Amino acid sequence: MLYRHIAKPLLFRMDPERAHHVTVDGLGAASRVPGVTNVLRSLYGVAERPELAVELCGLKFPNPVGLAAGLDKNAKAVRGFSSLGFGFMEVGTVTPRPQKGNDKPRLFRLPPDDALINRMGFNNVGIEAMAAHLRQAGPQRIPIAVNIGKNKDTPNERAEDDYRSCIRGLYPYGDFFVVNISSPNTPGLRHLQHGDELRQLVGAVKDEMARQSAATGRPVKPVFVKIAPDVTDEQLEYMVATLADCAVSGIIATNTTIGRDGLTHPHAKETGGLSGRPLARRSTEVIRTVYRLIGGKLPIIGSGGIFTAEDAYEKIRAGASLVEVYTALIYKGPGLLRELNEGLLALLKRDGFTRIGQAVGAEHHE
Repeated sequence: MLYRHIAKPLLFRMDPERAHHVTVDGLGAASRVPGVTNVLRSLYGVAERPELAVELCGLKFPNPVGLAAGLDKNAKAVRGFSSLGFGFMEVGTVTPRPQKGNDKPRLFRLPPDDALINRMGFNNVGIEAMAAHLRQAGPQRIPIAVNIGKNKDTPNERAEDDYRSCIRGLYPYGDFFVVNISSPNTPGLRHLQHGDELRQLVGAVKDEMARQSAATGRPVKPVFVKIAPDVTDEQLEYMVATLADCAVSGIIATNTTIGRDGLTHPHAKETGGLSGRPLARRSTEVIRTVYRLIGGKLPIIGSGGIFTAEDAYEKIRAGASLVEVYTALIYKGPGLLRELNEGLLALLKRDGFTRIGQAVGAEHHE
């Protein structure tokens, strides 16, 4: 109620990017005040229920609903977001060196479509500043994923150097890592999803993870790869086979789309990645296909267009072990997390499941 009737009307009067910074910076500052995270948990926290707990890749998730990358790009508000009821969260995308990103304006709301378009271009403070923010935040109650990318001016043939740098600089602070090769806003980045480039990059990432594990004395941490929705069936089949061969820990499906089908708002003409409700069906189709191709043997995190518990449950039944939200949080506020988790509990009970893991990929076994 507080968000929808007070905060949202104020934020939606602002430029979208300014509203973004006001929210993240404000949450970050507030969460450093003693006692505020306890207040946030009491207002928005989600009670831990064994039916919704997930164990994946050696990590424990109190519930299956996480925060997608792109909202807390610089890990400024990790304490705050960790207190809102998420089961996990991603920070980033971060690149080795700070970069300003693309020219403004670069973030657009499409309210009639429950969507956003962004062409941010990996604007971020770089690995050194992010490491400082994560050190300051300290350990959290939920797993924290670090989403890593390459600088815009780094050619693809040297992309692995950037991903290695991100891992070296941030290895102690992430519970798992996400390789972003699917943003549409860095020229040429999506080429890394295909062919020998994909195999070489993932091989380099895995090698660096092993090196950092040995150097720090910490276990080798999971690595997920985030893929785009804008691929053919043939491309997706090859991509999944390559990722399985390279023994990645899992796949995130999907990133934003360059598609514009069905949009009604004038901002539909803006270039960039589309997120929100219009992406829901395609991201679920990709999840379904990935699960079928790998026989459920590689964990999937489902992302794209989740606004209701039914949306999340559809992705879980299609094969996702965890799901992520972003755009719906902008439109519906932090009460979304409790709504999704309570709704998932009801849907599990309806279908006779006693825990969320029983619903993962259920549609493939009916």
